Amino acid sequence: MTSSEQEPRWLDEGEMRAWRTYVNGSSMLMDRLHRELQDTHGVSLADYEILVRLSEQPNQRMRMTQLAEDVASSKSRVSHQVARMEKAGLVLRRECTEDGRGVLAELTQKGMAQLVEAAPTHLAGVRAHIVDLLTPEEGEVLAKVFDRVMTHLRESNG
Repeated sequence: MTSSEQEPRWLDEGEMRAWRTYVNGSSMLMDRLHRELQDTHGVSLADYEILVRLSEQPNQRMRMTQLAEDVASSKSRVSHQVARMEKAGLVLRRECTEDGRGVLAELTQKGMAQLVEAAPTHLAGVRAHIVDLLTPEEGEVLAKVFDRVMTHLRESNG
């Protein structure tokens, strides 16, 4: 019998509960945070994340490949997203002067203004819908678990 023909390792009741509550809870959380930003400020959660990442960088710019990695998205998806954001005046794309091959995304003044306006709404949502529901110890466990998951996925992606 080959490994593909072997009986799968079924999840027990506790494992299934953990998996399903994670899937449903994280989906509901992301949907709510997106809806709050979209309804109040006309910005998507995905766009907000890009604005945040750029705002944290020196000169408020970074390579598109690094940006895609930082927001856990494909280069293609981030490229389309940044193109749309560029049309809205929130970011600019520039050639990297260091090597001429890379492309940089850069936050504009309009993009920074959008971020400053939307940040209180997003932070209130993050606090209300997850941070304030956890004890500090639970927050630390959550961070450790997902650090481990991300490390595993990055290492097994090669």
